[in-house]
Amino acid sequence: MTAREVLLVVHTGREENIKTAKDVANRLTDAGIRLRILGEESPDLDPACYGSVVKHAPEAAEGTEVVLVLGGDGTLLRAAELARPAGVPMLGVNLGRVGFLAEADADALDEVVSAVVDREYQVEERMTVDVVAKVNGTVLTRTWAWNEASVEKISRERILDAVLEVDGRPVSGFGCDGVLCATPTGSTAYAFSAGGPVMWPEVQALLVVPSNAHALFARPLVLSPESVVAVELDGGGHPAVLCCDGQRTFELPPGARVEVTGGSLPVRLVRLRQAPFTDRLVRKFSLPTHGWRGPAR
Repeated sequence: MTAREVLLVVHTGREENIKTAKDVANRLTDAGIRLRILGEESPDLDPACYGSVVKHAPEAAEGTEVVLVLGGDGTLLRAAELARPAGVPMLGVNLGRVGFLAEADADALDEVVSAVVDREYQVEERMTVDVVAKVNGTVLTRTWAWNEASVEKISRERILDAVLEVDGRPVSGFGCDGVLCATPTGSTAYAFSAGGPVMWPEVQALLVVPSNAHALFARPLVLSPESVVAVELDGGGHPAVLCCDGQRTFELPPGARVEVTGGSLPVRLVRLRQAPFTDRLVRKFSLPTHGWRGPAR
């Protein structure tokens, strides 16, 4: 029988997170599940907690059942770089603040460990976006994002001059701080802060949100995931930066073109229960619901 194995990704910047990781590791090990951890995290974790160390690379999660993530949303986004190429589902435990992407909070650790040990969970797929940046037809980079791909100005004092294109046709040009192309998952992240709408995760759509645009028509756009969105930078303007999920950044020269479309490979998430997204939204943002009576019975 093939040994069961889990990749553990931990935000090791806090002492209590390390203690939590040790507790989780011991319980999984006692259940006969091997643990794999990342090399950059190994100096902070007790060697007795894990069986092997791997590099932060696309193959890091291959052969594991689950990528178990202990930390905040940033840790989960970092772990997605490993889980996505291997097709392995992620189970996030929020040890940070809002933790919108995580499935459980720290007080549900018993439930999390039991679900992994007993394989009692469901898996859902979340849309991603594929991104390519070019200049004069030459590809600068190909990458992807789970939350959003943003094209942003580098200098605070300057305006980014950009033209927005959808499916090969120009929509509008404007000066702005940036343009965000987000997934439904990312609609509650950077795009939300920039004034975009909240989209339920099961919606398959691409959200485009100009940031602080100086234009009459610079509203958020909701597009088909098959659409191709392009952001073209003024060739006589200033350089910019492409940032994907706050994890991967690439410098863009004047005249660069960034194309975004629905991703070819989703992110897979572990779900412990079928709670409505509405409840998560209300809980995470502490939305006022006093006075709600519900349907008449």
